[in-house]
Amino acid sequence: MSSLFQNAYYLGINFNAILYGAELVIYGLTIQALFRHRTQWTRTDKFYMVFSTAILCLITIYMSTEAVFGQEMWIVNADFPGGAAGWFVENVNVWYQTLGTASSVLRNILTDALLIYRVYVIWTDVRVIAFPCVLYIASIALGILELYLSGKPNAHFFVGKAMQLGTAYWASTISLNIITTSVICGRLIYLGRAIEVARNVKGRGMAALRYTGTVSMVVESALPYSMAGLAFLVSYGIGSDISIMFGAFYGMFSCISPQLIIMRIVTGTAWTRDRMAETMSALELQDVEGRAGVHATTIASEVTSTMDDKSIQRTV
Repeated sequence: MSSLFQNAYYLGINFNAILYGAELVIYGLTIQALFRHRTQWTRTDKFYMVFSTAILCLITIYMSTEAVFGQEMWIVNADFPGGAAGWFVENVNVWYQTLGTASSVLRNILTDALLIYRVYVIWTDVRVIAFPCVLYIASIALGILELYLSGKPNAHFFVGKAMQLGTAYWASTISLNIITTSVICGRLIYLGRAIEVARNVKGRGMAALRYTGTVSMVVESALPYSMAGLAFLVSYGIGSDISIMFGAFYGMFSCISPQLIIMRIVTGTAWTRDRMAETMSALELQDVEGRAGVHATTIASEVTSTMDDKSIQRTV
């Protein structure tokens, strides 16, 4: 274990604490929004409350195990033969580290499921989520195998078969993140442009920014989650010691990004199936009306031209 790895681990723990505070704030705002209309709760509201609480509990387990591991390595066992590096090698597969890894895998399963559902909501087409679903099933299987191999005696998350299988697991789940992010961003860009063109006046299209603007695109597509995942996958795949820090970012955003999506849903600022259906119907109607208007204008022009020709002939 190099000095770079230890520094990256230390920074990762500190960033975990900062981002965990942000997660608590977002969770509090989400629950507050839900309780404002608690007399009108639907099954969906109850589901999102349970979902938000579940990922908060899982991220708490993850960051707690990382903090405890760091404390044991640098403070409690500072006099261990071989120092921090020696203690790390001997205890890398300690039970609470396996628990932290299990919480990460389960959290990814929940977050990826939410992203696939959001793709369906925004596209309203089952065919779009077919390939992401295949990747999702593969990532679950690989995640379970990764937990088994990394939790075995004398196993090492960053060495040997555990690392090879870990690379396959992270590649599948992060590829899923990138695909869902891309198709959601693509759909929102299309909708934003279509709404702007249909309204034909830039100022009148500003109300659509609530659903198709930059903030909406970043949150709805879980862009920070995918970007952190890509950085982690590349560094982990090449065996870089800094991967542990990017892994901390990825772990925290796997909780913050879905929490932001849920907050937008419960506050009424996110896309829903009903809103998407209404928007597409309105765009189709305006498109038909626009084509009808162009057709009527063309006919009127032809009639006017014909009348002008006849007038000229009579005059002559």
